[in-house]
Amino acid sequence: MNFTDVAIEAEAERLLGSLMHVECDPKGRKWNLETCREIAPLTLEINQLKQEKNAVILTHSYVEPEIVYGVGDFKGDSYFLSLKAKEAQADVILFAGVVFMAETAKILSPQATVIVPDRGSGCSLADSITGADVKRMKSLYPDAAVVCYINSTAEVKAECDVCVTSGNVYDIVAALPQQRIVFVPDRLMADNIRHELRQRGVNKEIISSDGTCMVHEEFDVAQIKQARARFPGLKVVSHPECTEEVAQASDFVGSTGAMMKYVKATQAPYFLMLTECGLVGRLEVEDPEKNFIGGCRLCPYMKLNSLEKIRDALRAPRPEQIVTLDENLRQRAARCIDRMFELTPAAT
Repeated sequence: MNFTDVAIEAEAERLLGSLMHVECDPKGRKWNLETCREIAPLTLEINQLKQEKNAVILTHSYVEPEIVYGVGDFKGDSYFLSLKAKEAQADVILFAGVVFMAETAKILSPQATVIVPDRGSGCSLADSITGADVKRMKSLYPDAAVVCYINSTAEVKAECDVCVTSGNVYDIVAALPQQRIVFVPDRLMADNIRHELRQRGVNKEIISSDGTCMVHEEFDVAQIKQARARFPGLKVVSHPECTEEVAQASDFVGSTGAMMKYVKATQAPYFLMLTECGLVGRLEVEDPEKNFIGGCRLCPYMKLNSLEKIRDALRAPRPEQIVTLDENLRQRAARCIDRMFELTPAAT
């Protein structure tokens, strides 16, 4: 597509309004009018293709900022984007995130064509367990409620009783009538569930599988101690995919969405974000007065998304970019996710 110089300049200025605040850029770019002009033809084309194809783009907070602020229709964490996928009336849903998220969109919006820009965008958690593994755990603990973190494949969700996100996991597990809980796939989140429920006086036995997030498992308490020594008044913000020790050494632990709310509502001279760097980029745009020190880590899977891949997938998706699910499996997975919506308090 060809766009006029006037259209490109206007789009570059629109992009600059957001991207000029991004310092935590995964490619080390400095966003100015020149760099925004370079991507403006791509964002213009993608946004035009969305109109032509009645498409929406869901963008996870961990993808690169030019995707979030250049072409994303909805941006947020897994729970928020799950809601938007459920509500979508689009013919095409493109999920700029990772494959399990696109599967979730297909589970909730079966009538839509769901596209993932890069089929290689996996997840160390989702890839750590299969549906067959869950069946084996169910046979070992037939009296247990089987709970899966949303970072899991459709075939895993189809074998579970209820899905959870990092924002609603504690409330949902506490509300389940079963005393024994099989939790998959995140071993570290299971540790944090045990700790939180003990604090609440809730007696549950949590049995977990052994998956971990390759980003969040790397943070450690030594990093926190060093940062606090260097930056007085620092607030440490972490995700429940981190170790229990890191979580307990943090000032706030929560989902991606909850971390954003906490930082925006908190006055502190510095913040250390123990999560994926994309969230820091979003906060730099949406709360540019806050100061963030180094510490975040990159997810290589999230960074497989790009404007070029999004454009090409919208133009003419290759077969492997289109998410398809067996209908019986989809319906079983949908029951698991619907149960999450039923159990999640309206305020979450």
